[in-house]
Amino acid sequence: MLANLWEDFKKFLLRGNLLDLAVAVVVGVAFNAVVQSFANDIIMGLVGAIFRQPNFNSVVAHIGHGRVHVGNFITALLNFVIVALACFIAIKSFETMQRLRRGPHVEEEIPLTMDQQFLQEIRDLLKTQAGGRS
Repeated sequence: MLANLWEDFKKFLLRGNLLDLAVAVVVGVAFNAVVQSFANDIIMGLVGAIFRQPNFNSVVAHIGHGRVHVGNFITALLNFVIVALACFIAIKSFETMQRLRRGPHVEEEIPLTMDQQFLQEIRDLLKTQAGGRS
């Protein structure tokens, strides 16, 4: 029983999709570091040069006796937009490179589901029957 469990565990570990997932996590962590550096060091550095502060964290609204840290939210929101834009650009660039690699005139053929195959057969039969009566 223990031997079977060990064999099943080895098969699980060596399945292709598990290895793909591990590679995706490692690449994702590295990509996250690049995007965070771009957002914090480049873009927020430009913000610091323009507004004379590296971020908006010091912006505070005083309401009565309380303080609302609006700047933290603005900084977080700006970082989110920068990260989302960087991810969008990276994904679009990757898709463009994939399309160029396949060639300009190659269209990806999507396999039909069983339902779609049956519907095509029914359509063809109906065309054949309609053609025979005319």
